[in-house]
Amino acid sequence: MAKELAKQYNPKDVEDRVYKTWLDGKYFHAKREEGKDTYTIVIPPPNITGQLHMGHALDNTLQDILIRFKRMQGFDTLWLPGTDHASIATEAKIVEKMREEGITKEDIGREGFLERAWDWKKQYGGRIIEQLKKMGSSCDWDRERFTLDEGCNKAVNEVFVRLYEKGLIYRGERIINWCPHCKTSISDAEVEYEEQAGHFWHLRYPFKDGSGYVELATTRPETLLGDTAVAVNPNDERYKDIIGKTLILPLVHREIPVVADDYVEIEFGTGVVKITPAHDPNDFEVGLRHNLPVINVMTDDAKITEDYPKYAGMDRYEARKAIVADLEAEGALVRVEDYTHNVGTCYRCSSTVEPRVSKQWFVKMKPLATPAIDAVKNGETKFVPQRFEKVYFHWLENIRDWCISRQLWWGHRIPAWYCADCGEITVSKTEAHECKHCGSKNITQDPDTLDTWFSSALWPFSTLGWPEETEDFKHYYPTNTLVTGYDIIPFWVMRMMFSGIEQTGEVPFNTVLIHGLVRDSQGRKMSKSLGNGVDPLEVIDTFGADALRFSLATGNSPGNDMRYIPERVEASRNFANKIWNAARFILMNLENDDEIALNLADLALEDKWILSKYNTLVADVTDNLEKFELGLAVQKLYDFIWDIFCDWYIEICKSRLNGEDKKAKDTARSVLIYVFTNTLKLLHPFMPFITEEVWQALPHSGDSIMVSDWPVFTSELEFAKDEADFEKIMAVI
Repeated sequence: MAKELAKQYNPKDVEDRVYKTWLDGKYFHAKREEGKDTYTIVIPPPNITGQLHMGHALDNTLQDILIRFKRMQGFDTLWLPGTDHASIATEAKIVEKMREEGITKEDIGREGFLERAWDWKKQYGGRIIEQLKKMGSSCDWDRERFTLDEGCNKAVNEVFVRLYEKGLIYRGERIINWCPHCKTSISDAEVEYEEQAGHFWHLRYPFKDGSGYVELATTRPETLLGDTAVAVNPNDERYKDIIGKTLILPLVHREIPVVADDYVEIEFGTGVVKITPAHDPNDFEVGLRHNLPVINVMTDDAKITEDYPKYAGMDRYEARKAIVADLEAEGALVRVEDYTHNVGTCYRCSSTVEPRVSKQWFVKMKPLATPAIDAVKNGETKFVPQRFEKVYFHWLENIRDWCISRQLWWGHRIPAWYCADCGEITVSKTEAHECKHCGSKNITQDPDTLDTWFSSALWPFSTLGWPEETEDFKHYYPTNTLVTGYDIIPFWVMRMMFSGIEQTGEVPFNTVLIHGLVRDSQGRKMSKSLGNGVDPLEVIDTFGADALRFSLATGNSPGNDMRYIPERVEASRNFANKIWNAARFILMNLENDDEIALNLADLALEDKWILSKYNTLVADVTDNLEKFELGLAVQKLYDFIWDIFCDWYIEICKSRLNGEDKKAKDTARSVLIYVFTNTLKLLHPFMPFITEEVWQALPHSGDSIMVSDWPVFTSELEFAKDEADFEKIMAVI
């Protein structure tokens, strides 16, 4: 049944109302329809601390375009939504709020803290979901998940126990990345490197026998306190005679050996390197090879330990100044050289990361990485664009064991219990009450939680009910397309790949569609410090969700960064107005609500031209979407609707619509309705709200455009000669 359209398109009058009709109609809900091909996307779960930003807007627009396209093509589609508990970020926010109240975690204890955390989740966890709905996201909200919900927790414990029993999870003392601000370990993927101006301090380490000294340089003189050797390359002719000799460590005056190790680069610096196994990953490996002592000189907040009374309690940088001054006084400082180098920082708080030896839980990565590499090499999973395979391979081929324990309270608690009587570890999927080795009830659970990425690595299958063989898991796994930014490949993509293969025997998705970052109009990364971020909700409030979505899709190409240009959103709003006005024109020229059948026998030359152009558009847009060329598809739709349909065909039709020939009138009307309503279907994934509102106003069959059939190319509408003939007339005009 057709209806009237207001004189002007106002998104505020349309979007919330239309979204409610979709929800009421359960059009987003996946029904597990047998006999239909499935198409599944799991949402990259936004943090519960999150506020919708342009990156989310782009990522979810691209997913929604693909889901709406496949839904209309007749696939049994599932877009599974959810949020991430984001342990470090969430805990930091709660601790900060508690600090304002004058209390600490320790004041209220673990249970009290977790109560606050769940309250925080209730208050803020749903905020970003509501914001995604404002974007028009057609997720199956009935299946919404949370990385800390009961089902995900069960999956996490299952995977931990399986990997532990296979010897792929172990507990040990190894070098890890430590954030002194967040006071937790972080994985290699969570360390961001930035160039910092620093110095090389050149130092003299004297021989015990008084025969002279060796000279070396360091960028972190405060770690000297933990030196347990000095190393040279065994092939370095300069130092062959000193291998095995004993040095006296400046300031500390501890005796340390000179060892030979291939790790030392002969050409770099003096060819002599101080070895601090507790505070450098490479030194740690040297220490293992030479059985060197491991001496930790820093507390968890990067202050010097009480073992060094003169510097005890000093912050690492404060200690650095004091140690350099003392080295100079002792005659051990040769010179200071300016030096710019890459320094690891915490991806959450930007504090400089401190490598330190710590007893943590690790996942052995080599056995898991190999099948994940092979799956991409043999084409089971492909990257779009393919060039991002290199990033994926680089991380997996050079991967170290993954430190998975975090010194936090908010998260999946490690399912391991320590026995005070026999000293053994009990690992269990469910809560343990006694030691499985000696039967003692004197056991305590590990206080640490698992890295957030441990649970999100299981997202494609844990959200479908695994480890149970649920109907959803059997029907929708493996999923089809993962849509994500290139910056998340080492954090998330590779972890989902090796987890999916290891736990289910299948890759978790067959395609990884990589998009770039949304930058500001000057090409800068959007950030709080620059103050150049743009709130998508404000853009929606001004121009409507369709305009924002269309502008994000325009010019988008897989893997490439794009610029947010306000004028482009305005142009997209103008495009929406053009569509609205075209619809009003057609409605004004209808005599009744009935659909008018297209009669190919009565077509004029211009009718064949527009139908042929439309037919080509169907083939092109479908092909572009199948190849993930969303930017090309949207450009073709824009050009067709604005230039070809509105500026040419509607204008040409006016004389027939105003004339007396009823057959010519009806033919023009039928072509207008056929081409316009079907072109709206092609546009629907990009601009869902206005296409629904206009489609409902025009003669149509069916309840909603979003569950109507996707147009298909047909040989019946191929009029190549007529199209060429009419374009000659256009050229003359």
